[in-house]
Amino acid sequence: MLLRLAYLGVTNALALLRLLPMSDRDKDAEILVLRHQIMVLERQLGGDRVRFNPADRAWLAALLHPLPRTVLNQLRLLVCPDTVLRWHRDLIARRHAVSSRPRRTGRPRTLRSIRTLVLRLASENTGWGYRRIHGELLTLGLKVAASTVWEILKDAGVDPAPDRTSSTGATFLRSQAQALIAADFFETMTLTGARLYVLAVIEHANRRVRVLGITPHPTAAWVAQAARNLVMDLEDTGYQVKYLIRDRDGKYPALFDTILSDAGIGEVLSGVRMPRMKSIMERWIQSCRHELLDRTLIFNQAHLLYALREYERHHNEHRPHRGIANARPRAPLPEPTTDPEALALLRIHRHDRLGGLIHEYEHAA
Repeated sequence: MLLRLAYLGVTNALALLRLLPMSDRDKDAEILVLRHQIMVLERQLGGDRVRFNPADRAWLAALLHPLPRTVLNQLRLLVCPDTVLRWHRDLIARRHAVSSRPRRTGRPRTLRSIRTLVLRLASENTGWGYRRIHGELLTLGLKVAASTVWEILKDAGVDPAPDRTSSTGATFLRSQAQALIAADFFETMTLTGARLYVLAVIEHANRRVRVLGITPHPTAAWVAQAARNLVMDLEDTGYQVKYLIRDRDGKYPALFDTILSDAGIGEVLSGVRMPRMKSIMERWIQSCRHELLDRTLIFNQAHLLYALREYERHHNEHRPHRGIANARPRAPLPEPTTDPEALALLRIHRHDRLGGLIHEYEHAA
């Protein structure tokens, strides 16, 4: 123990003598190098070999290169001085390689906003090719080469116009929604077991529903009168209808078709066991059953008519619909509230329909 202590004292005294002729800058560099080596060792505890990443090599080369070779030989480094000098030469060579790299020549890169606009035009107009999109850009005052438009579409994986013009059934329905309505019968039971039939119509464009009537016996005269009422209602509201989608139910008499044809409304019959052809109507019937008929007891025909009229007003004036961006059939969405004071004093009033079966919320006056 005493011999070991004496040895450490002599070696440290000699190390102190070595530090005397060194300048403060050299001492600071040595301290930083030793500290960084300790950090590298702590980061790789348990490894069989010390590994320096490119950042470590650049840092050590920058610190040790100004020091003279004699000082480098006396430092306690994990690598030899020649390795440090080689790191510095590699760093300088990489710097010169980057600075001498030839600059990019040719046309400048197309702006991201123009690329986004080209892809938007292609997605919104499936029948437009790159020549048509190029012409539209010129009308907007954007000077872009036609070949550039072609490259943008090709890089984005957009197919040529002939491969994008094939329309699906959903696309066709959306494009013709303003002229389409759908009708259907559905039935329900009262407490006494009586069967009642409901005839309803829905507009495809705005999802507005019309309950045309309720009857225990859908005779030809009753259905024909419901068709007359529908035609008069459409004329009063100014809604232009060209086609009515219905199934092949035998409850529709020939007079029903005649009345609609005289009003300029053609009929489209859905396929056998193909409810998707009138999916919007089927979806409303499902919502009506889930939100109303399955949750209440129907006493008689008058009670059912009252409940359906209330649900019709709720559906048309308050209920949001995902198919039309959460808007309401007879009331557009209000402007969003952004005033912090109004949000802090937010007061919402609840309005109940059908004895609380349906809740509607609105701002308190």
